[in-house]
Amino acid sequence: MALSLREYRARIKSVESTKKITRAMELIAASRIIKAQQRAQAAAPYARELTRAVSAVATFSNVDHPLTTEQDDPKKAAVLIITSDRGLAGAYSSSVLKESERLATKLRGEGKEIDWYVAGRKGEAYFRFRKRDIVRSWTGFSDQPSYDIAAEVGQALIDAFLKEQGEDGDVDEVHVVYTRFRSMLTQEPTAIRLLPLEVTEGTDAPESGDVLPLYEFEPSPEAVLDGLLPQYVQSRIFFAMLQASASELAARQRAMKSATDNATELIKKYTRIANQARQAGITQEISEIVGGVNALADANAGSD
Repeated sequence: MALSLREYRARIKSVESTKKITRAMELIAASRIIKAQQRAQAAAPYARELTRAVSAVATFSNVDHPLTTEQDDPKKAAVLIITSDRGLAGAYSSSVLKESERLATKLRGEGKEIDWYVAGRKGEAYFRFRKRDIVRSWTGFSDQPSYDIAAEVGQALIDAFLKEQGEDGDVDEVHVVYTRFRSMLTQEPTAIRLLPLEVTEGTDAPESGDVLPLYEFEPSPEAVLDGLLPQYVQSRIFFAMLQASASELAARQRAMKSATDNATELIKKYTRIANQARQAGITQEISEIVGGVNALADANAGSD
């Protein structure tokens, strides 16, 4: 049954209110994403140089350190998933969770059990709803992560990795799943292995004319690695959180812009239908008036 003109006007008013909200959220996300990008870009050089330093020490010192030593037969892996605390960001959190499921399938195919660590309420709700165990979770910081949170998360993962095999909560590998910020239009779910450290820096053959660096370790390579590796893990997690924060805001801005555009189209549609309903009502009233006049004229003519 066709709706009345009053009902169409009520729908238009409701959609206009929703449009104001989505437009405001779009502007808020747009204003915050610049700062999030700047934080991620500012952290990138530190994370890059720290990775180089750790890789150089691990490559040129020939020291077997717990955080760089591969287990002969790894049985368990810890996976940290970085999601958002709030919704209205399109497929941002679901994309990360899908990537984590792909990683889980790969790890299980290698015969490894998985301990889940989750950052963000969306990821926590995903696991709670499916009644799957979470070792630890952290929430309340996804749009503005701090280094203190990253240090806490990193220390929890390091402690689990350093436990002896057979201890409660021990793991042989540590993986991180997060969203890498490529551009305002492209955010890429990414899975990386954090521990044991994969040494890649300094392993390529030098090009002609390159000068190889000379390293001296004070007080010892072991002590240097003891100091650098925790900072390396924490800085990589912090950088991943910053990338995820920028990606979340970009996804939210895009989702809210799409919602605002849809509300605009819906308002146009309802306005057009309301105008048609109003014109139909006017036409019906005119027809009734004309019919009444004709009936009255016929009645007068019959009486004559």
